[in-house]
Amino acid sequence: MSSVLVIEDEVNLARFVELELQHEGYETHVEDNGRGGLQAALDNDYDLILLDLMLPELSGLEVARRLREVKNTPIIMMTARDSVIDRVSGLDYGADDYVVKPFAIEELLARVRALLRRINIETEEHSTHQSVVRYRDLTVEKENRIARRGNEIINLTKREYELLLILMENINVVQSREELLKKLWGYDSQIETNVVDVYIRYLRGKIDVPGKESYIQTVRGMGYVIREK
Repeated sequence: MSSVLVIEDEVNLARFVELELQHEGYETHVEDNGRGGLQAALDNDYDLILLDLMLPELSGLEVARRLREVKNTPIIMMTARDSVIDRVSGLDYGADDYVVKPFAIEELLARVRALLRRINIETEEHSTHQSVVRYRDLTVEKENRIARRGNEIINLTKREYELLLILMENINVVQSREELLKKLWGYDSQIETNVVDVYIRYLRGKIDVPGKESYIQTVRGMGYVIREK
């Protein structure tokens, strides 16, 4: 039985979500503020966290950021903000998916199932495929989830790392925005494709050498690719 931590300060919404999750067979725990939610997440090994963006004491973004420093528990951000920058901020701080309030409970439950399913698949693949991927002076150590340029470790977020790995494992193969979206956030994702462009920009800013051509090439009207030189 999977366990879900709900961090939500709207009492009625938190109770409603809790009851629906329990009806679906999940174990649940509810916290109504950011600080208590972070402590619960750190003290226990939940399978998934539903995290409100606007919380008292600590914001949802700060909770996600601090949690990601020590744990990789999957997070679905629940937010009333629907701008691209707000969604990107949540994802960049460590959220794996997001749902915009007000949401249909069926959609939230579907996202919970999809994320848990994807995490299980990734865990199985990680246990059977351990290797190092190289391109020019870039190296990705899959077992340790570390990226390097030469001997220098590049500090990447989870999504940036996954994006780089996809491109490096598919040299000379153009990856469309839609394909990248599916690989990064799952087939059930409702995230807009322009979020991919934002992450490509972030990734280039970290791996590229100033004054030199970018490792990642944009193919107009199609997507992105790393080409063999």
